[in-house]
Amino acid sequence: MFARLLILFIIIPLLELLVIIQIGSRIGYLYTILLLVFVSFSGAALAKREGYQAVSQIQSEVAAGRMPADSLIDGGLILTAAALLITPGYLTDAAGLALLTPPFRRLVRIYVRRRLKKAVAARTVHFWTNGPPPDASGGAPREPEQSRKEIDR
Repeated sequence: MFARLLILFIIIPLLELLVIIQIGSRIGYLYTILLLVFVSFSGAALAKREGYQAVSQIQSEVAAGRMPADSLIDGGLILTAAALLITPGYLTDAAGLALLTPPFRRLVRIYVRRRLKKAVAARTVHFWTNGPPPDASGGAPREPEQSRKEIDR
């Protein structure tokens, strides 16, 4: 877990800075910033379009009585792509734009589906449908003693 956080918060921003400096030294810093802004805005517009398509697909599958599993994963990947595009940097923009393309998203969806199946089979993922989560022993949720007294009054 520490290694993932180290990569996420230290190594990726340092790599982004290195790439921005290298591109800025080649094309100029003004054009570098303008290119970053342009890619972010165009990527956000593309994410919005893809997001609407994913929501439409989810609605049509629910209306047909099917579980929209792949569409829900696509929606999560599109949301991740939008977050990557908002983050300034060329590497995150490239990853975000890649996630917005349906062929690459299909490959990532297959990977995510496999990981989810494995996590559910290993019981490392829990789903709560309503109310507070159960206690650690796996039993029904317990109410705090104070709230039980207040209800009895």
